[in-house]
Amino acid sequence: MDSTLPSKSHTLRIRTTQEMPDPSGCRDGSRSGFWAASGAKVGLSSTAPDKPSLNFCFYLFVLFFITTCASASDLLHAGPIFDHFNLTLAPGERTEAFGPFFYSEQKESQHTWAIPPFLSHAQDPVTDLEEFDFLYPIFSYDRYGQQHRWQFFELLSCSGGPSPEESVRDRFTLFPLYFQQRSSDPNQNYTAVGPFYGRMRNHLFRDEIFFVMFPLFAETRKKDVVTDNYVYPFFHLRHGDGLSGWQFWPLAAHEHKNVTTRTNGFNDVETVGGHENLFVLWPLFFNEHTGIGTAKPQWEQGSIPAYDLVRSPKRDSTTILWPFFSYIDEREKKYREWQLPWPFIVIARGEGKTTTRFFPLFSRAHSSTLESDFYLWPIYKYNRAHSEMLDQERTRICFFLYSDGILKNKETGATKLAF
Repeated sequence: MDSTLPSKSHTLRIRTTQEMPDPSGCRDGSRSGFWAASGAKVGLSSTAPDKPSLNFCFYLFVLFFITTCASASDLLHAGPIFDHFNLTLAPGERTEAFGPFFYSEQKESQHTWAIPPFLSHAQDPVTDLEEFDFLYPIFSYDRYGQQHRWQFFELLSCSGGPSPEESVRDRFTLFPLYFQQRSSDPNQNYTAVGPFYGRMRNHLFRDEIFFVMFPLFAETRKKDVVTDNYVYPFFHLRHGDGLSGWQFWPLAAHEHKNVTTRTNGFNDVETVGGHENLFVLWPLFFNEHTGIGTAKPQWEQGSIPAYDLVRSPKRDSTTILWPFFSYIDEREKKYREWQLPWPFIVIARGEGKTTTRFFPLFSRAHSSTLESDFYLWPIYKYNRAHSEMLDQERTRICFFLYSDGILKNKETGATKLAF
């Protein structure tokens, strides 16, 4: 680029602060924000039309400059274009711009900025926490102290750092083909190559997994329960502490567990309830007894969709030809409910809940902490949630054609608009 002289189609002029009119109307050194931080203004006039890319970059620069330079006392409000306000529920402040497409928040020691749904970054120097997301869940990076993890669509992931039991634990996964873990404890090392052969520990919600030519054979262990799968998921054998069972899905299955005891983290002996489960041609018939030997036993029997029965000391439920008729007796929550059919006609009465709904004509429902009403849904909708600390209300007409909400902190009296 030739920088000696400007072209005929562009004229470059530099004006000092004294020459540039101050939009704030201040004549002394009390300027703040963008104009106070600028020692000189550069004006660029052109006979050629502005390029959209240059305008876009300029707007991003102004947005970034205002966000970083505005102090907590400079509370600016310009609707969805720009808003800077103090937080209601915690010490801090937040800046929003262009509706939901940009925000920057300082909440106590944690700072977060985001350009939804593209980028977000959060950092807390006190807890040594850092998070970065790009088009989540496509890519994310998380770090907490010396522990870290990054993933690409959960197909490719890598994590490492110390654990409560090991000084080093590094994992690499190329799902579902390759799984690897290397640890300072050699007993925790594993390698698995799917679907041929491998062993994994503390992976896929299981304490241990061993497979050979999956799905032909796979053995999993979770606590004391061991399941041997043959041609997964059709047939398995299961055994554990007081437990035995088998399954030949979907034809039939049976599992029985005795009442046992265990010692918890406080060295107290607690009871582990038993169960008795059976199904035939699932879901045409199933019969289940759970919580045997405890204070919360429950029996459930059903043939979907013909009927479903649930009986327990605190709750009974009867469903016939779901969802056409259901009756619920909530003795613990102190209400009874009729659904005929759900969700169009619902009637509930009791201390814990009162509901009258004839969808879409009208509905009124409330409990000790929640309230929900509508008339000619979705023309008018009202919601309220309140507790000892918070009180939130929202009124909507035709979804988002009109929306008015307010969030109030009862302890401090601070309020915030919640759209």
